[in-house]
Amino acid sequence: MSLAEILVFDMDGVLVEVTESYRETICRTVQHFTGQTITRELVQEYKNRGGFNNDWLLSQKIAGDLGAEVPYGTIVDYFNSIFFGSVVDGVPDGLMAREVWIPNPGVLEKLSERYQLAIFTGRLREEAQMTLRRFAPRIVFHPLIGADAVVNAKPAPEGLIQIRDRFPGKELWYVGDTVDDARSASAAGVPFFGIAASGVSQRHRLLELFEQERAMAVVENINQLPEVLPS
Repeated sequence: MSLAEILVFDMDGVLVEVTESYRETICRTVQHFTGQTITRELVQEYKNRGGFNNDWLLSQKIAGDLGAEVPYGTIVDYFNSIFFGSVVDGVPDGLMAREVWIPNPGVLEKLSERYQLAIFTGRLREEAQMTLRRFAPRIVFHPLIGADAVVNAKPAPEGLIQIRDRFPGKELWYVGDTVDDARSASAAGVPFFGIAASGVSQRHRLLELFEQERAMAVVENINQLPEVLPS
C-alpha cells in the first residue's frame, strides 16, 4: 500500500523525553567550563529564541555569555563524554541512558497504517538510530534525516525539502517541539503540529511562538496527536 502522506517527526521532546539526558548534559557542560550552575529554564529560554537546535552550539553560547570562551571542539568532546559515557554493544551508560520513550504502545503502529513515518532531527543519524534501536526497533521511519545530512541546520528547511524531493507528490506534515521546528516547517511550506509538554518551562511563551508560526494544532505529547491530525 502506498501512503499519500508523510508524517515527519522531530525526535527530542517529541519521540523521546530528553530533560534528564540532553538538557541535563547542557547544564553540566556549562557548569564544567564556567563554574556556574544554570537552570533548565534558562536552557528553554535560549531554545525559545530560536537558532539553538544544536545543543553543542547552545552549550558554547551559554558558556560564552557567562564569560567562558571555550573552543567548539572542546565543548563537543566534553559534552559527548558525559552524554554517551561508555558505549558497549551500542548501548551508552552516560546521561543518554536516562532517555524515556514517549509514545504509548501501539500509537506509532496505528499511525503507520495511515501515514509513512519519517524523522528530521537535530541529532546525528547514528545517535538517532541508537535510540530507535533501543525503544522502537520494529517501527520503520523512512527516511531518517539527521544533522549530518544537511548543510544548514534548523530552522532552515533543508531536511524537510530533502524528504519532499525524494517523495514527489506526497504531502508532508511536521511534528516538533521548538520554534526552530515550526520555522523550519514554515520555510518549507509544510503544515506544522506543535508539542508543548505540560511541564516544560516557559510553556506560555512556546505556545505564543507556535501561534505566531501558525501551527495547525498544539498538543501536550505525541499520544494526543491522532486526535488533531486531519481525518
